[in-house]
Amino acid sequence: MPTSDTPRPDPVATNAFERVSLPATRFLAGLPPWVPVATVFALVLLGGFLGPWGALPLGIVVLFLLWMLALSWPRLRPSERLMRIAVVVLVIGLTIISAVPR
Repeated sequence: MPTSDTPRPDPVATNAFERVSLPATRFLAGLPPWVPVATVFALVLLGGFLGPWGALPLGIVVLFLLWMLALSWPRLRPSERLMRIAVVVLVIGLTIISAVPR
């Protein structure tokens, strides 16, 4: 089992989309693993408390999750794809609910 001192492998690009995303993925790979998770969690939490303006941070989360899904799509098994699509649909639903108040 790798320890926290074990360096993570550098991201490698195999197609045009991955090559365009490479600077951002390198930046994310350089961060501690908890930072992107905490950032997404904070944006979702913030989106829940801002009323109609909460659609903005939730929209950022949707874009990030779609980007991550597109990057990982070729390497995912069908069940993993389905779970990630379900999460994206859930956050899109939260975004729509937040953007269109009663």
